[in-house]
Amino acid sequence: MAAYRPAVTLSILCCLFLLDPFSSASKIILPSDSHKVSLALYYESLCPYSANFIVNYLPKLFEDDLISIVDLRLVPWGNARLKGNDTFACQHGPGECLLNTVEACAIDAWPQLNDHFLFIYCVEALVFERKYLEWESCFEKLGLNSKPISDCYSSGLGQKLELQYAAETNALEPPHTYVPWVVLDGQPLYEDYENYISYVCKAYKGADLPRACSGLSFNQIYEKKINHPVCYKELPAPTLSSRTISTVMSWIQRMATSM
Repeated sequence: MAAYRPAVTLSILCCLFLLDPFSSASKIILPSDSHKVSLALYYESLCPYSANFIVNYLPKLFEDDLISIVDLRLVPWGNARLKGNDTFACQHGPGECLLNTVEACAIDAWPQLNDHFLFIYCVEALVFERKYLEWESCFEKLGLNSKPISDCYSSGLGQKLELQYAAETNALEPPHTYVPWVVLDGQPLYEDYENYISYVCKAYKGADLPRACSGLSFNQIYEKKINHPVCYKELPAPTLSSRTISTVMSWIQRMATSM
């Protein structure tokens, strides 16, 4: 990442959603009635490459109605480790555990993709810009009530959601070895994940391809792969500054006591 500036601003992304509030992204379509492609993103909130993918690549789904052929699922767990007694540790420290849980709570509180993706995008844009200590500003930016998230966190529901995501992530076959880990119709894209649109268009078996798929060369996507940066499971994260640790611990204490 040469420049710490999102390719798509939050205001532009909001406009993409508002242009078609009754788009297929917000409708319930039974699997038997749809040729939709399943796309799952397994990620962790403070991995810079996860943030880059969410901020600069996933918004392309909402351009040219590509989202109409995709079922997108976000799984905020990543390279976190279970420690026993329903506790866990995250690769980038307690701040990542908090934001993973906050984003899990957002998915639960606002289950429509249009709703929780905007919030997660906002948080990850701050991560991408190295301003994630300001993540709570996303409530005001989006006009959202913070209470469902604080209640989810303080009640322990967020922890339960994270443990469910842990089980799902740890059951991946083949197992994930880094994040972002992008899975399309059950098959990982490995380090070619930023090229996911080509794979989506190739996998779609419906009659009408969205405009985003026009002009793509599907017969070469598996031959010319470019490796993109990732956060590997086994590599420890850099030590956080004392200011960051202090701020994160104050967040955790405040959210744990706010009801």
